[in-house]
Amino acid sequence: MSLTTFSPLPETRSGTGAPTSDLPKTPSLSKVTVPSLLEKKLLRQPISVVTAYDYASARLVDEAGLDIVLVGDSLAMVMQGHENTLAITMEEMLLYVRGVRRALRRALLIADMPFGSYQIDDREGVVNAVRFVKEAGAEAVKIEGGLSRCSLVRRLCDAEIPVMGHIGLTPQSVHRMGGYKVQGKTIDALEQLRADALALEAAGCFSIVLEGVPRELAGMITRDLRIPTIGIGAGPDCDGQVLVLHDMMTMSFSAPAKFVRRYADVASLMRDALVTYKHDVESRTFPSDEESYHLSRETRELLAEKGAVIG
Repeated sequence: MSLTTFSPLPETRSGTGAPTSDLPKTPSLSKVTVPSLLEKKLLRQPISVVTAYDYASARLVDEAGLDIVLVGDSLAMVMQGHENTLAITMEEMLLYVRGVRRALRRALLIADMPFGSYQIDDREGVVNAVRFVKEAGAEAVKIEGGLSRCSLVRRLCDAEIPVMGHIGLTPQSVHRMGGYKVQGKTIDALEQLRADALALEAAGCFSIVLEGVPRELAGMITRDLRIPTIGIGAGPDCDGQVLVLHDMMTMSFSAPAKFVRRYADVASLMRDALVTYKHDVESRTFPSDEESYHLSRETRELLAEKGAVIG
């Protein structure tokens, strides 16, 4: 696979080492859309979501047949090394979303609206969401928060921009929450999150991410709603699941959260390859003669007649 040539989608691959031939083929090669995701909810077909931040990674996700690629503001931590998601800017997010857009043919592209891009007022939120769609090619945006975001959701829907909500553990609220803690553990907190979910649906959200909440609560909200729920640390009863690509591929540098399943150890493969490359360079075994370009015989003969030392 080259980075500039698109090939047909392959059969679904396993993260457990099972032969491709033993697995079901990708069920559909048709473009994923907001209406098709709502249909999957009705048909009880699980929705697969992965965050990806660059062209090459997004190509692999798309060719594997996943439904949604989310360019999450988690890239502030994963790609830039910040301690939380708050530092990433609109301009930086737009840059990453543009790269991912060029990679996708099937998956729906959702852009995370970064902290500060919609909290000040609804008008600024709409302006920034329009930029994601118009300048970067996003097909939807994601915002964090419940009842307090409903007016913005309505404004975005009026502007023909699909909106994914996000409640529970909302990383942009890390300071208010006092860290990354499971939410909805008390009756009052549980009922508030259920109310938030219903309000977001009524305001026009086409889907809601449930992060860091008890499985039982996620199941209740999923049954409450007509729109799909996407879980991350919310148990198996949601309509879909999302993981950060770097977490599932063991390419992050911290202990995984409880809900992260590691499907491959790409970091070890890369580290081993780099160590081997360093050895080959230092031992002068790379590049070999076969990996080198050469002058033509005629040119070498002319140089030899001039007394040049060749090789």
